[in-house]
Amino acid sequence: MRLLALALAALLLAAPAAASESHPTQGELESELMCPICAGETLAQSDTAPAQRIKAYIASRIAAGATKSQIKDELVTQWGQRILAAPPRHGFNLLAWVLPLVGVVGGAGILGLLAWRWTRVGEPEPVPQQWALNGHPLGPDEERRLDEELARFDG
Repeated sequence: MRLLALALAALLLAAPAAASESHPTQGELESELMCPICAGETLAQSDTAPAQRIKAYIASRIAAGATKSQIKDELVTQWGQRILAAPPRHGFNLLAWVLPLVGVVGGAGILGLLAWRWTRVGEPEPVPQQWALNGHPLGPDEERRLDEELARFDG
């Protein structure tokens, strides 16, 4: 039953991805690709001449029926990985996707553990009767001798 539910969930999540793969939109691709000469701007944000040429290329490839991955692969071949707004989700670049999640989950776990420890009610420490410096209680003879010595210094 669990396997069937997992397979159903995988199909439900894969369906929108497959649908968007077959018919990409101009705006979708422009927001997922960076301007090759602008620092930190996507194609959607840029109006430079190279960005306009790439936008026209994307429009012609969409009209020709190319998929999103085909168009991205062609642009990566021409401009390199820097054209992608997000790193690919495979190989070494997978760390860019996994490490933030590990950090958030690990940080939440540490905070939860600390909060649990801070809110635990500790047992009150028993009040010792009379303890010597070595950690053992004083015997009656030692208590009498100590009282005599203290009385001698007080007087």
